[in-house]
Amino acid sequence: MQSVDLNLLTSLDALLTERSVTGAARRLGLSPSAMSRTLSRLRRVTGDPLLVQAGRTLAPTPYAKALGERVHSLARDAQAVLQPAAGRLELASLDRIFTIRAGEGFVELLSAPLVATIAGAAPHVRLRFVPKPDKDARPLREGPVDLEIGVLGTTAPELRTRLLFRDRYVGVARIGHPLLTNGKITPERYAACGHVAASRRGVFWGPADDALEELGLKRTIRLVVPTYPEAMRIVRRSDLVAVVPQSCLGNVLAADHAAVLGIESFELPLRMPGFNISAIWHPRLDADPAHRWLRDAVMTVCKNAYP
Repeated sequence: MQSVDLNLLTSLDALLTERSVTGAARRLGLSPSAMSRTLSRLRRVTGDPLLVQAGRTLAPTPYAKALGERVHSLARDAQAVLQPAAGRLELASLDRIFTIRAGEGFVELLSAPLVATIAGAAPHVRLRFVPKPDKDARPLREGPVDLEIGVLGTTAPELRTRLLFRDRYVGVARIGHPLLTNGKITPERYAACGHVAASRRGVFWGPADDALEELGLKRTIRLVVPTYPEAMRIVRRSDLVAVVPQSCLGNVLAADHAAVLGIESFELPLRMPGFNISAIWHPRLDADPAHRWLRDAVMTVCKNAYP
């Protein structure tokens, strides 16, 4: 395929608009001699005179007249493509689906306010939440996932992150559980309870077991489920206790969530470090104005929920 100098398109548009070599040169910031040479090139490329002398102006040939509006439209589109991306975001007309990978707790508590925030500014934008079976970075790298929300746990150093809020682990039990009503919660009393654990990998060990082991204690995990919301539902209907992120129990936007579930939280009698909940994305989307707006919307919702 023969290569084409796209600068000729802009020059032809200026020439057809001005119908003057001098006027076209002035419009594009060139010298008249440079524009005259460009017109000669255009004539060679198209095989048509394009513009011929008619008194003090140039008159377009029939072929040039036929090209006129098409050339102007192509030149305008080319200029639009090459404008800085940040200036082109029109939220009212933005029509896009964003795929977000997030834990069930985030989806349960923050998806509704996030959708409301987005719909208020960009009514044609839709969200798709997908589960987090693991921390594989490939969906972020390859495009199926636009944004991940959670704890950074991948080995992909190129990923971008933005802190949304700090979280920590707490214990939960049903309202009226003996652990909550019969005195101080000690490591021994806590370990003696039956436990339900949340693990996507189905393992019977977690951070609480590490902390208990440091104290020479061990708990009995009677049940493992994939997610924290499932663990909390089981806690409500049993004497089992669980460890969950505090964010799963509610926030400023859903202050009564734990009470509605029929569970109560308690401070763990263990040394358990806190952790960061972050927005995570691939750098190929870093400068995308729509994706930047999405990240800001997620940040706003999280700040309102967990100030």
